[in-house]
Amino acid sequence: MQSLRKLFSTSFGSAIAGGLVVLIAGVVLIKAGAVDTNDDNSSSAVVAPAALARPASDTSKGLTVHDIYQRDASGVAFIRSQIVQKTPSVFGLPQQQSSEATGSGFLIDNDGHVLTNAHVVEGAQKVEVELGDGAEQQAQVVGSDPSSDIALLKVDNTEGAQPLQLGDSSKVQVGDPVVAIGNPFALDRTVTSGIVSALQRQIQAPNGFSISDVIQTDAAINPGNSGGPLIDGAGQVIGINSQIESQSGGNEGVGFAVPIKTAADVVSQLENGGEVHQAYLGITGGDITPEIARALNLPVTQGVLIERALSGGPADDAGINGATGQATIAGQTFPVGGDIITKVDGKAVTGMDEVVSAVNDHKPGDEITLTVFSGDQQKDVTVKLGDRPSQVKDSNSSSLP
Repeated sequence: MQSLRKLFSTSFGSAIAGGLVVLIAGVVLIKAGAVDTNDDNSSSAVVAPAALARPASDTSKGLTVHDIYQRDASGVAFIRSQIVQKTPSVFGLPQQQSSEATGSGFLIDNDGHVLTNAHVVEGAQKVEVELGDGAEQQAQVVGSDPSSDIALLKVDNTEGAQPLQLGDSSKVQVGDPVVAIGNPFALDRTVTSGIVSALQRQIQAPNGFSISDVIQTDAAINPGNSGGPLIDGAGQVIGINSQIESQSGGNEGVGFAVPIKTAADVVSQLENGGEVHQAYLGITGGDITPEIARALNLPVTQGVLIERALSGGPADDAGINGATGQATIAGQTFPVGGDIITKVDGKAVTGMDEVVSAVNDHKPGDEITLTVFSGDQQKDVTVKLGDRPSQVKDSNSSSLP
């Protein structure tokens, strides 16, 4: 029955390497990603020790943590975002409240483009960057994609800064050594080291969608690290540090980085027009386990039980059905009566993660085939994927795909 407690539950951490972190366990919306984030504005820090002599890589380059820091630290940016929010007053007139968010970023070319997290600059009226020789300068926000938590900035002066080399996040393996460089608690250019502790995680983006194929690391990441690089043993960036899972608000050895492959795809779209288009299915649901299947008398022992097909979304338009009622088992409430997804394009799926990843691999306008059970009847349904909206307003789920 322990697995029953995990279905349709979402575990929220805190201190996203610059905001609130979410580790998806159950209910998920489908197209691809989501995370509710807070701003980085803390003021004290603990720096984890790094191996100074031991190579950070088993490659022929044999780079140590110190080697990587010496080469890449100048290209890591300290970002300050000036945010002005309007709030209603008791007199009916809006009031303005100013705040500052801090985070990290890194230079990716000689043209002054800096990559960071979208939540670091969200709502900013002014963005300032310290890079290279440390001179503070104003940055232009070229574009931002809340669905992947990626933002692209541009600065004029890159003197003293070396662009970081981008690696191949698809080749990363669990156990690989990694280095994180950033500005935790406003302590600029702090380095920590660790390993890749897991792959193919999912986290929530600022607008509620699910970011898939996320890299998990035990390298110390704290508020202020958001947007900074996660670097492999060869000195190449494999991810953008984005969130941590924490009960205390500080580092507890579980951090998450958006893969650089995802970031590169987003950057190419931002540079070519400023808008990012990603595929959208429009469902919420949860994983089916054999225990859950027995308890709910389901016709299959694995797949995704659909909670909702969001109104007007691609799945809804294709005739996919959400739950029609609820059942309470062992004190937990579960939706019942909805369709069950067992395959995507003929490939069996064991849970929501695989459905999210499959949708993320497509573009708006693509068609996918879902094999579903409606009651005891199995059928194939063709769904034309839509263009992901900026946010989904009619969902009560804590995570959106």
